[in-house]
Amino acid sequence: MAGNRTLNSQTISEITAKEKQLTGQDEPVPDGPTARAQKNANQPINSKVISDVTQGERNITGMDGPVAGGPAAFTQSVASSQSKPVPDHTGKLDSATISAVNSAEKDLTGLDQPIGGGPTAQAQRHANEPINKDNLHDITEGEKLVTGADGPLKGGPTATAQSELTKSRK
Repeated sequence: MAGNRTLNSQTISEITAKEKQLTGQDEPVPDGPTARAQKNANQPINSKVISDVTQGERNITGMDGPVAGGPAAFTQSVASSQSKPVPDHTGKLDSATISAVNSAEKDLTGLDQPIGGGPTAQAQRHANEPINKDNLHDITEGEKLVTGADGPLKGGPTATAQSELTKSRK
């Protein structure tokens, strides 16, 4: 693979954050994605590392494949970024965009976990779909749920998704 991306502490921290979103627990699960990633610490992110993190994710979800926006999808995106150092603005609700929506939700709520029915949950319902008025509406409804506001807030989750759409058109 091109590049020299390694499984460093920052990447492992992101994997841990994604795992916490799946489990709702404060600590990583034994033999989960974080534990599997830590076994490969400081190694180049390659297919073996991605496979290990994916297996760890399976251990906590019981699902055959990775969850959109989950630890395995994130690890895959880091590996893919080796050949694309510039963020790929897809105009879709991909893992990077959902992560940004989640970050904006955290800024609003002050909570580590997304709120059920909130903007992150709404974005995840539309994972990998092109950003459009319908899913932006759903994200706005989720944002209104967590803020109590009448509409989307400047710099909030809806604005974050809209910004991604704008960047994809440049």
